[in-house]
Amino acid sequence: MPSTLPANYPPDLTASESERLVEVVKDWAAAHGLSVRPPATVVSAETDPVGILSTAVPVTIFPSPFPQICYDQGKVAQKAYNELYAAISQDEEFLAQIVKNIGDSDDFITELWKVHLKVKEEGYAQHLSLGLFRSDYMVHQTTPEADPQIKQVEFNTIASSFGGLSYQTSALHKYLAINEYALLEQPISQGQLTLPTNLSARGLAAGIKQAFIAYGHSATPHPKCVIFLVQDGERNVYDQRHLEYEVQAPPSTIPVFRLPFSQIKQQTHLAEGDGRQLLFSPPQLPKHTFEVAVVYMRSGYGPGDYPDASAWEARYHIERSAAIKCPSVLTQVAGTKKVQQVLATPPSDPMSEPSILRRFIGSDDGRNTRRIHHADDTIAALQRTFTNIYPLDNSTAGQKARAIALDEDRCQSYVLKPQREGGGNNIYRSAIPGFLKSMPEAHWGAYILMELITPPPVHNTILRLGKLEQGGVICELGIYGTCLWDQREKQGHGIVMNEQSGYLLRTKGDKSEEGGVAAGFGCMDSCALVGGGHAKNSGERHV
Repeated sequence: MPSTLPANYPPDLTASESERLVEVVKDWAAAHGLSVRPPATVVSAETDPVGILSTAVPVTIFPSPFPQICYDQGKVAQKAYNELYAAISQDEEFLAQIVKNIGDSDDFITELWKVHLKVKEEGYAQHLSLGLFRSDYMVHQTTPEADPQIKQVEFNTIASSFGGLSYQTSALHKYLAINEYALLEQPISQGQLTLPTNLSARGLAAGIKQAFIAYGHSATPHPKCVIFLVQDGERNVYDQRHLEYEVQAPPSTIPVFRLPFSQIKQQTHLAEGDGRQLLFSPPQLPKHTFEVAVVYMRSGYGPGDYPDASAWEARYHIERSAAIKCPSVLTQVAGTKKVQQVLATPPSDPMSEPSILRRFIGSDDGRNTRRIHHADDTIAALQRTFTNIYPLDNSTAGQKARAIALDEDRCQSYVLKPQREGGGNNIYRSAIPGFLKSMPEAHWGAYILMELITPPPVHNTILRLGKLEQGGVICELGIYGTCLWDQREKQGHGIVMNEQSGYLLRTKGDKSEEGGVAAGFGCMDSCALVGGGHAKNSGERHV
């Protein structure tokens, strides 16, 4: 395995080379579904009234250099993160305190918690929970001489997207490495690139399949199915379709249907009796009814999916059913930024006060030596990925963070984050003081203040809407994980499945604050591993 890429990597392209690679990448993307529905700014609804058009997803021409040691660290930590967030979702007392701390400043989280309390009062019909998680990281390197470290940006417990497109992007770059890069005026041989194997779509689908099996036999006369709960007008449809096709791939015979969140109550109902089985009647197939074993949510993660009371009733309808949810309301609340902040904030007195992680990852009774050692190793792996995160409440740490956030100079090294998913929600640097002053101070507690991560300089060329953009870029690594567990257990017990399931690399121009691909900020990428590091069982290969 090479420890470094060629000194001129990625190489400058001539005009003719650029023209050829644009053509090759566009055609490969169209042929393999590395695509999204075009935004209205590109193709108007009048031009494409029935939604038949697609466009290549923004993608880098070359895989971006990424430190092997950081890539391995993220992979190693993922199963620990799966275990941690399963345990957090099982700890209702902890989550109740989180919701209380957020308070009335975030109605969305409060409404989610109300759904849980309402179902709890009735009694949950399903105790298994499925998590298709993604932990996002950036490389932190304070100086060129310093060792690179991986630091967590956020942990996603709902709608962890791009597993399908990430798999295709890795395949695209391997195709280019084999067939195109060696033909350039500044050639790159196959042996000079270390491209890790990425089976993200297959790994995430395996989690859904496992949940489908764990659900057991249908309790009604109807066959079982899986529901993808989606947004109306979803542009990132092909990413989801790749995952659907993997769930349905032979030898499976699993029916998969797409259900818009807005149509939950119209197309589903609960079976009579105490079982509360969720029954789905596809509107295009009126003679067929299915018992829903798994609901995989690619919607419902933000306030925009809940425009009125009927939308919250629909979420409650799903939550009280016997279907296995991915995620449950408890798991979704566990993914709030406030939880990340609490986990990453060190104890005020480390010598006498144990890490909060010990609450979720520990021994049963202190006598199981093997489990104690496992817990110590797990906690250490997690803490190595933490960056500095602070609350904005009235605590001592919160008052310190408020002083930083309101200081015109000190805030330049920070980002302000709300309890939101989907990109485009963060407040950066100099915008922070004015943003906070524009809202009531009582609402500040809904935000966290995170120290910005300092990534090493990387250059690449991005193909976006048929045009090349060349220059400095910032890369964000996402490691996928699948976890299936019993909610009735504690401290991560009751885990049926816990796997690391591939990766995502998103890249953006180094002048952009946000990295969401579907939101138009970033692009798809893959890793060209550099710098050696421990690679045992990491699955990397030369091409």
